[in-house]
Amino acid sequence: MNNLVQYIYGIADNALILGQRLGELCGHGPSLETDIALTNISLDLFGQTRSYYQYAAKLKGGDATEDTVAFLRSEREYINVLLVEQPNTNFAYSIARQFLFDAFHLLLLEELQNSNDKTLAAIAKKSIKEVRYHLRFSSDWIKRLGDGTPESHQKIQEAIDDLWVYTNELFEQTDADKAMVAQGTGADVTPLRDAYYTQISQVLEEATIAVPNPEYFQKGGKQGVHSEHMGYLLAEMQYMQRAYPNMSW
Repeated sequence: MNNLVQYIYGIADNALILGQRLGELCGHGPSLETDIALTNISLDLFGQTRSYYQYAAKLKGGDATEDTVAFLRSEREYINVLLVEQPNTNFAYSIARQFLFDAFHLLLLEELQNSNDKTLAAIAKKSIKEVRYHLRFSSDWIKRLGDGTPESHQKIQEAIDDLWVYTNELFEQTDADKAMVAQGTGADVTPLRDAYYTQISQVLEEATIAVPNPEYFQKGGKQGVHSEHMGYLLAEMQYMQRAYPNMSW
């Protein structure tokens, strides 16, 4: 049971933290249409997160709720990948982060919908349509920025170069991941790595963006070891629940 809860956290925490990052952009988009689109993507991710956390809370039992899972864990208890917690340095970074995650997220859900766990399969099937839109949105912006002005090209190239080192962690497997894959409950993402890099490289090449070739990749988020940005994000996200415990509207 603990492995299943940890497996759910591994998926849901990514959506929660990325949704929080996108929420920070509300009112700051380059245009009204784009601003609303980013906010809607954030809401999609929060909706998916709620479904996962509700299931995890049910499995944990006791006083656990979706809110306690979301707001009352410490930094080391979150096991999202480092990619999704990276800050909104500028619009190009936000789009690059979104694109690099969306491509993985869709591949994951396409596998997870075949899970022998009916709840996880149902969440995946419900989320796929949303994530297809997310990937289309971020891919289109990658092309617009890459094949746009010299300044937009430079900024998106810098963003891709800086964020690329976080992509390999998407395919790292924790002990809980391996246990759930062995039971047919989890999605085995390791074989998806080649398809992922092929897919995102094709988009980058179309956008005239050079595909990075880093000497190393960053990891640690899946083991609860996060970047310096995570603590600030959680401080803002968790403030209300910690300042006013058990509050209700």
